Amino acid sequence: MRKALNMLEEKDGWNVEITQSNGDVICSKVIPGSTKVFRLEAVLEASPDELYDLLFVRLEEMHEWNPSIQHIKVLKQVGPETIVTHEVSAETAGNLIGQRDFLTVRHSSKQKSRIYLGGASIKLESFQPQEGFVRAEDGPTCIIIEALDKDSRRSRFTWLLNMDVKGSNKDNTVLRAGCQSQLSIRRCPEHSWISPDTSADA
Repeated sequence: MRKALNMLEEKDGWNVEITQSNGDVICSKVIPGSTKVFRLEAVLEASPDELYDLLFVRLEEMHEWNPSIQHIKVLKQVGPETIVTHEVSAETAGNLIGQRDFLTVRHSSKQKSRIYLGGASIKLESFQPQEGFVRAEDGPTCIIIEALDKDSRRSRFTWLLNMDVKGSNKDNTVLRAGCQSQLSIRRCPEHSWISPDTSADA
């Protein structure tokens, strides 16, 4: 997680990819030794604990509101705040991009007013790449959730998306799809902070 946090803390070299009328901003950066990474910055109408519950405790439900995910399953509980998951990306129109699957170790940490959610790909002999999918790699990735001022009902949300999609189709189409998937955080139907406007303004 430290490596992902270092990427977020580096202020230089970020380029704006998408801005939203609701204030959401996605920037990108090419980091030596990594593929292109994306950073989402947003303010959400939900408490840090609600977002932690949505993104870590109940992450197997993520496909219900994130259209870029076909399914995600917890394979192993390593500790109280560490899990191993298998994720399969959703098919795209005409399956032009090709489905990816990810094997990831995820960890959460709560420190004062912040919650950190980190992840990185791992390899398991007992869980080899699945037929029909390209085994992509996550990470290191990180989400930072922080209470906005003293208003515990609102959160500052920062998400570093860092993935190597592998395969022969490592082009801007794949990376752009990953970038757009970050906006799905506002599509969860059971929360009031859902945004009806998910189209990019720029």
